[in-house]
Amino acid sequence: MVSTSIPKGSQSTQTPQRQTGAFALMDSLRRHGVQHIFGYPGGAILPIYDELYRSEARGEVQHILVRHEQAASHAADGYARATGKVGVCFATSGPGATNLVTGIATAHLDSIPMVAITGQVTRPAIGTDAFQETDIFGITTPIVKNSYVVRHAKDMARIVAEAFHIASTGRPGPVLIDVPKDVGYEEFDYVPVSPGQVNLRGYKPTVRGNPRQISAALKLIAKAERPLMYVGGGAISADAHGQIKELAEKFQIPVTTTLMGLGAFDEYHPLSVGMLGMHGTAYANFAVSECDLLIAIGARFDDRVTGKLDEFANRAKVIHIDIDPAEVGKNRAPEVPIVGDVRKVLEQMLERAKEANFSSNSNITQPWLDKINHWREEYPLVAPHPEQGISPQEVIVELNNQAPHAYYTTDVGQHQMWAAQFLKNGPRRWISSAGLGTMGYGLPAAMGVKVAIPNEETICISGDASFQMNPQELGTLAQFGINVKTVIINNGWQGMVRQWQQTFFGERYSSSNMEVGAPDFEILAKAYGLKGMIVRDRSELAPAIAEMLAHDGPVLMDVQVTKDENCYPMIAPGKSNSQMLGLPEKEHPAAEFINCTDCGTTNPVANKFCPECGSKL
Repeated sequence: MVSTSIPKGSQSTQTPQRQTGAFALMDSLRRHGVQHIFGYPGGAILPIYDELYRSEARGEVQHILVRHEQAASHAADGYARATGKVGVCFATSGPGATNLVTGIATAHLDSIPMVAITGQVTRPAIGTDAFQETDIFGITTPIVKNSYVVRHAKDMARIVAEAFHIASTGRPGPVLIDVPKDVGYEEFDYVPVSPGQVNLRGYKPTVRGNPRQISAALKLIAKAERPLMYVGGGAISADAHGQIKELAEKFQIPVTTTLMGLGAFDEYHPLSVGMLGMHGTAYANFAVSECDLLIAIGARFDDRVTGKLDEFANRAKVIHIDIDPAEVGKNRAPEVPIVGDVRKVLEQMLERAKEANFSSNSNITQPWLDKINHWREEYPLVAPHPEQGISPQEVIVELNNQAPHAYYTTDVGQHQMWAAQFLKNGPRRWISSAGLGTMGYGLPAAMGVKVAIPNEETICISGDASFQMNPQELGTLAQFGINVKTVIINNGWQGMVRQWQQTFFGERYSSSNMEVGAPDFEILAKAYGLKGMIVRDRSELAPAIAEMLAHDGPVLMDVQVTKDENCYPMIAPGKSNSQMLGLPEKEHPAAEFINCTDCGTTNPVANKFCPECGSKL
């Protein structure tokens, strides 16, 4: 937790006016540029909603009434990811506040700037187990950057200013403000606090990188024969895509991204090798297994990326750039750690390279690029076209063909991984729950995106199981005319659960089939007054997507796909990145090394047996 001391000089010189705590909250939100709030009212937060009514009447803000508080937090999250601004959500005390928890945790694990404002029972009732009382401050402590309980209305403006500053600076993240009901009513002499006028002792994120570390990093880059840039969500938060492109092109370094980093580098670029990790491209995973220098940019060496950690890039030196010092060296000790804002650090590196006349090492890296391109040709991502039915992958490909520049949100599961593999997104146009893997995220996140950027096409890709987590938000789309297009990849299963049960649990499909009790999604959409569509045959797919995109209003499309398609490549638990399931049955033609599947020892491909354990390779 950071200090919340009253800042010196943060108060405006305006003449104080007698106002309520609720007015101070809404006025402070307005001063911080908040134009949209996602929420759901209730008893403890009614004083704030009463002031919200007046703010809406003045045209200062729009409140989007969700049908479940979890959707409010996901919508605020999607709003923030698409814009880079702080998303805001409201909920009342007790169950209203606890319903935000999943969305707060989602934002926390993916480092998304959000301010969640909850109502609370009156100050005298706190701690008495009053009606709808929960300690939301305590509940959320592990999953926020900071939490506040507003004990006095006079502190409201300061707390809002601090909350927005904390949420949006350094490593972004969610902040909670809990407001007792009587604080909303309390009158005091209100003096506004302007955005950024805060004094948080001990909270000063490092922005610029250490010059000596930057020089050391450039020396490693200049000498590397098989370098690889490994780009995570921190690059998106920092809006560093331009600097990543410039560095990659200058030194001819291939670029791979995490699930959170998709869009940070143009995937049509010849230096792109796509996503790495559990369901990454084969060529990205082979590349990370054989690189001699790994440049980690705004990435955290997540287990879904690294596979068996001690074999992840185990022949490489590591440069790790991240704004959060706690991440640098947490999972992998780098040779060159650089703490700072990703964009600022890359700008420093590029400037230093120019000053020191570091020349492009394209002649050094060309054999490496040729090798990666050979892997790309041998192990391409291909969307299957079965004789009967529609494959899930071809739905994604058709969406990408017809709406290549849309903002895409996803839910979680196989459809999420196929979307990550086959969509080609620009910066901030890929919006998905990565760290927490939250089913039910896609539709409310898409609402947030579309509210934030109404003139851009917004498409939610969901699964039949994920969609049923938050289907009630079709009502929000209907009420506010939020023109989100939702495509359900419907295979009648919890797809990723089924795949794991098939692969690792002896085909014992425990509680993963969703066919019995499944709704008719087309009729469900119509029940909410929306356009519903169903696609059963390949010949219908392209025309149906065109019709969906042309429709002026929300659409829910149910695409019934083959039921047993698995998502490959796939790294099994405990295996290294070079050990992928689902690749063609042929010798890895370009690899210099292979890992023993029994003991994990790295061997030259010429070996037929592992000298460590004797197993056949």
